[in-house]
Amino acid sequence: MEKVCMSTNDSQSHSQDLITGSEVLLRGLLMEGVECVFGYPGGNVLYIYDAMVGNPNFKHILTRHEQGAIHAADGYARSTGKVGVCIATSGPGATNLVTGIATAYIDSVPLVVITGNVPTTVMGTDAFQEADIVSITMPITKHSYLVRDVNDLPRIIQEAFHIANTGRKGPVLIDIPKDVSNQAMLFHPPGPINLRGYNEIVSPVQTEIDKLIQAIAESERPIIIAGGGVVYSNASNELLEFVNRTKIPVTTTLLGLGGFPSAHDLWLGMPGHHGTYTANNALQNADLVISIGSRFDDRVTMKVDGFAPYAKQIAHIDIDPAEIGKNIKTDIACVGDIKAVLKYANTKAVPSKSSSWIHEVHENKAKYPLRYKDSDTELKPQFVLEMINETTEGDAIITTDVGQHQMWVAQFYKFKHPRSLITSGGLGTMGFGFPSAIGAQTGNPNRLVISVNGDGGMQMCAQEMAICAINRIPVKIVVINNQVLGMVKQQQEIIHEKRYSHIDLAGSPDFVKLAEAYGIKGLRASTKEEASRIWQEALETTGPVLVEFIVPAEENVYPMVLSGTTLDQMIMGEFE
Repeated sequence: MEKVCMSTNDSQSHSQDLITGSEVLLRGLLMEGVECVFGYPGGNVLYIYDAMVGNPNFKHILTRHEQGAIHAADGYARSTGKVGVCIATSGPGATNLVTGIATAYIDSVPLVVITGNVPTTVMGTDAFQEADIVSITMPITKHSYLVRDVNDLPRIIQEAFHIANTGRKGPVLIDIPKDVSNQAMLFHPPGPINLRGYNEIVSPVQTEIDKLIQAIAESERPIIIAGGGVVYSNASNELLEFVNRTKIPVTTTLLGLGGFPSAHDLWLGMPGHHGTYTANNALQNADLVISIGSRFDDRVTMKVDGFAPYAKQIAHIDIDPAEIGKNIKTDIACVGDIKAVLKYANTKAVPSKSSSWIHEVHENKAKYPLRYKDSDTELKPQFVLEMINETTEGDAIITTDVGQHQMWVAQFYKFKHPRSLITSGGLGTMGFGFPSAIGAQTGNPNRLVISVNGDGGMQMCAQEMAICAINRIPVKIVVINNQVLGMVKQQQEIIHEKRYSHIDLAGSPDFVKLAEAYGIKGLRASTKEEASRIWQEALETTGPVLVEFIVPAEENVYPMVLSGTTLDQMIMGEFE
């Protein structure tokens, strides 16, 4: 069937337009306010890509790998609070999105993932590039649609965005067979959303919040764990007011960093596996633990039966009732949107009896700060992160890959604002850092975006430098190069008695030359003086820059709590 017609390309509906499913898709995305789509074409999405021709309102960025597309959409979503969108073809194109879908799902990131599929006439026959992507991704999507009738497409698009960006947010898949993308329909705007069984609005139970307020009033050693839910619900201001009213110290999880100002007198740093001494010690000695938008992840609690042993009560504020009591027994359950819960709580909040407790945690902050042994002959990675923090004054958007550099960012970069740290928390996806920065920069064209990567993760996504060069996306790409899989090496060193196995990355490319091959300026530093000078040059350069910092392979991340041990069993490294 030939394409019926090209419709008026704008975000307004035209109820009498006879258009194809592909044009319905583009129009629906524009009606949802989509600013940019990241994707990679293939045979079963050719009609969709053909509909983009001559459409000046539809912005699409061609990545160099489908995984780059979904990570870019993820970075866009996390940094803006809007829904990220990506497109891939059927079969291998769709399956290349799986890691990115899982990354977004476990971190509650709103995405609409559009895949092509083989025509409905050959579905189920193992046709060329056929894969049942709906079934493959069922455990890692919030909802999935297989579009069999083009007339359902306007409604499906509207529902997909609604589901992705309400309640506990997450990825939604729309799978469109090739023949459906070319079917014609008289376009009609979708009506009101009516999703039977989907209740995205959970009104907080005020009696539970009242119980929390009473527990706070009686508490002498309270602590708040603020997680990514604070950021996703745009509740940072409400949390700040709550803390100022209750006088409770705050520790922020990896995904919660930026949700509470790092300069605040009651901020203790990050808890858990590589958390600060002060945060972990406070959790182990608290009489009241309040989790706000944090799911008691195992990297935060470590050994569960030894977590917060002196806590008389544990309270949990979360939009997802399935998280309440899942990992840690909960005494006070406040289910609902965090912003709404804290708004009500702030009308009744009273100070805790925490003056002596605050004095104690302040003493610990002074006595056990994050430290490392600096060097005049080697460039330490912690120094690099401190330098980046000082030169940006904590105002940049920082994306990271996964590994030691990710933890050094969490420890040494002092985030001021929410949605400023973009990192793969729950899944720990290598290759995420750089593509997510492209998405973050696309969504925040006037912000400084810095992508911090290890030499391992950078090689999983280096091809996306082409996008920065072609589109002049001015991401500052940092490679912390220790020529080793650092986090794996650290665990093999400590847990496996230095029995190193397959961690040597000494055969990696010259990253400066690689950047130059893509048309991007490349810089390198191996001393403090070089680092300060070339980093300033990078900041003053218009457009993308890659900066490689050569650091020693022996450097480890401390403090560290080993799996199977409790938070108070911290390894402090050279400052044991």
